[in-house]
Amino acid sequence: MEFLLIHRARAAAHLISWRSPDDPSTGDFSFGLDPVSNLQLIIWNGDKIYCRISVWNGVLGGMYPSSPSSIVYQTIVNKRDEFYLEIVVSGGSPYSQIMLDHTGTMKLMTWDSNSSSWIVISARPEGSYGLYDSCGPNGYCDFTGAAPACYCLEGFEAVGLNSSRGCRRTEPLQCSKGSHFVALPGMRVPDKFVRLQNRTFEQCAAECSRNCLCTAYAYANLSSAMADHSRCLIWTGELVDTWKSSNYGEVLYLRLANPPVKTKTNLVKIVLPVIACLLLPICVAPVCIYKFKGKWRKEEIQKELMLGYLGTSNELGDKNVEFPFVSFDNIVAATENFSDCHMLGRGGFGKVYKGMLKGGKEVAVKRLSQGSGQGIDEFRNEVVLLVKLQHRNLVRLLGCCIHEEEKLLIYEYLPNKSLDAFLFDNSRKHVLDWPTRFKIVKGVARGLLYLHQDSRLTIIHRDLKAGNILLDTEMSPKISDFGMARIFGGNQQLANTTRVVGTYGYMSPEYVTSGAFSVKSDTYSFGVLLLEIISGLKIISTQFITDFPNLIAYDFCVSKTIQMQGHSCHQLCLC
Repeated sequence: MEFLLIHRARAAAHLISWRSPDDPSTGDFSFGLDPVSNLQLIIWNGDKIYCRISVWNGVLGGMYPSSPSSIVYQTIVNKRDEFYLEIVVSGGSPYSQIMLDHTGTMKLMTWDSNSSSWIVISARPEGSYGLYDSCGPNGYCDFTGAAPACYCLEGFEAVGLNSSRGCRRTEPLQCSKGSHFVALPGMRVPDKFVRLQNRTFEQCAAECSRNCLCTAYAYANLSSAMADHSRCLIWTGELVDTWKSSNYGEVLYLRLANPPVKTKTNLVKIVLPVIACLLLPICVAPVCIYKFKGKWRKEEIQKELMLGYLGTSNELGDKNVEFPFVSFDNIVAATENFSDCHMLGRGGFGKVYKGMLKGGKEVAVKRLSQGSGQGIDEFRNEVVLLVKLQHRNLVRLLGCCIHEEEKLLIYEYLPNKSLDAFLFDNSRKHVLDWPTRFKIVKGVARGLLYLHQDSRLTIIHRDLKAGNILLDTEMSPKISDFGMARIFGGNQQLANTTRVVGTYGYMSPEYVTSGAFSVKSDTYSFGVLLLEIISGLKIISTQFITDFPNLIAYDFCVSKTIQMQGHSCHQLCLC
């Protein structure tokens, strides 16, 4: 077989996946030769790189032993204006095929006559670690161990809590202070390289050494199939999608900053620090006292500001509520100044960040944006309610902060995020087996019962949905987002509002049309959530329920069918 034809520097043939196992129409994934460098085999997902299969070094031979008596070979063919990859098998070999399936996996398979089936010889990518840039900038995926893992390149450290989000230099590069190169063998070279033609190894190394922007280089001798038998690759900036393998790879020469130069000490350098150490406490003490008083006063001002917002209108009737204050400076330090690498998600209210408070406690910080639909009333409402309401199926508020235009809420950190992240994601919904779904349903029901009956006052949530159900490490649910909640006092059973808030699909008809709400409004939302948990479909989804506008209409049809034992609806696909 021959494929990956390059005609006049333009890709003329490539593989395209099916839409699904049963649908042979054009899918999202394609496989072919990188038209820019002619040196890489790439799988694309749409117009984005999904996986780099390999980077050619010009030495291609027997690749995969498909049986004791047959071997699959691949060879580069270069003929004037044609450049392609040829794949052949040894004589007497069984049938072989290369397939790109609907999931984006490239498979080399051979026919096994004994079992009358296709046997997979090789598959790429293998797991999430084989995906493009799975270990982040300046990190690499190590395939030499028992299981793939992300590590930082030499001279780099992890950004955040682990290296899967990328790495940064421990010592920044500065041309004036010099640098050196370290050799990293067995590396699948990073992406985004520049090829310099007609260079010897020494010329390639010199080219990178005299260019301050060059961060790494690699060199290989190409086979006679290439017009230029040398290959010099250089990189500038971050190194992306690097692997380490025990089967193949090249030496990557990485540029690192020189260590600080140690100079000889003398009497002056010894005496001056000693004198400075003696005088420092005398000079610093007044400054520390002043700063301590200023910091203490700043925190007091912040508390007074928050009490002005929160303490003047306590809907629970308790004027002695102690609000858990957290200073803005501590929040900035915990989130590394609201770094994007700490962001967990975003919504109409703003963004949520993962943070680490002093003492090593992990928290989730909700930062309300200035353009958020949630104003100071919703902010106050959520703080007051969560301080007073304590239940294992309600999210726990740890602190709050108002600083100038900033409004922030600090919650317990729940690593599994929200229910919708599992329920509507085909790659993760398998985690939700039936016992787990039943456990989630019971937990949400217990939380609602507490809000409606067992707390001091009746609380109407008004925005119960899958996105507001958070999951802890044990997959136990916790109801969150009480910004739209309302409190009923005494014997009050029903209320009306001209401001209808919530999420369409989850709101009861009487609430949408007339603004009337009660505990039954939450019960309706719970019923919608129950349908979603059982079916694995969104409430507005029309998937698998053709001829019905949404999941509720379909459920109504099923109910009527059971009652009338008449015309039936389409079968619901339980996921």
